[in-house]
Amino acid sequence: MKTSRRRTLKTACAATMAAGLLAFGVSAASAHVNVNPDDPAAGGYTHLTFNVPNESPTAKTNKLEVSLPADTPFNSVSVKPVEGWTAELVTTILPKPVTVAGATVTKAVSSVVWTADAAHQIGQDEYQAFSISVGVLPDAGTTITLPAIQTYTDGTVVKWDEKTVEGQPEPEHPAPSFVTTASDADASAAPTSSPPVTPAPSAAASTTSSDAGSTAGWFGLAAGLIGLAAGVTALVRTRSTKAN
Repeated sequence: MKTSRRRTLKTACAATMAAGLLAFGVSAASAHVNVNPDDPAAGGYTHLTFNVPNESPTAKTNKLEVSLPADTPFNSVSVKPVEGWTAELVTTILPKPVTVAGATVTKAVSSVVWTADAAHQIGQDEYQAFSISVGVLPDAGTTITLPAIQTYTDGTVVKWDEKTVEGQPEPEHPAPSFVTTASDADASAAPTSSPPVTPAPSAAASTTSSDAGSTAGWFGLAAGLIGLAAGVTALVRTRSTKAN
């Protein structure tokens, strides 16, 4: 009995440790700079939110720089204010002109840089969200990669710029990215299936049916009265014959 209990306790402890290590592994793998678009539809505008966790046990995060694409540049970029952080939009001339929403673009915002004051740096077990509004988004199915650079107060610089390849393990420092979807206009124009509709009978058919029913009713009533009269006549004759 004692041996069995000891084995059971060892098994339970091992399972608990494995679950803890698995949870830690998932947490560690997901603790990186990432981006979440609220509407990635092609041809539109979207809000991009970058979640930035602090991963240093001793230093704080005091700067973040996000690079925007040059091959599919945005013709509109604006920043949502974050308390205690200043934001700078860096505009550069594109390597070659690009047509965006029917207009030729020769320069665009190439990066956004956020810098914290001493009271609002990201500390241990903390994260901060940074949001920008961008557009116009390129064609559906386009992967938009937004490399980020995270700087710590001790001078450490972490570059989140490694490409994620489908079917392969996630790199240690993956670059934030997302894929554009079909435009809202294309989605609304997509055909939808609907059950067949059975046509309602026409007013003329309904009226004819009603009239026919009424006529049949009157004929039935008349036949009933005639039959009743015939029965009464036969009864009177029978009584008269018996009386004679």
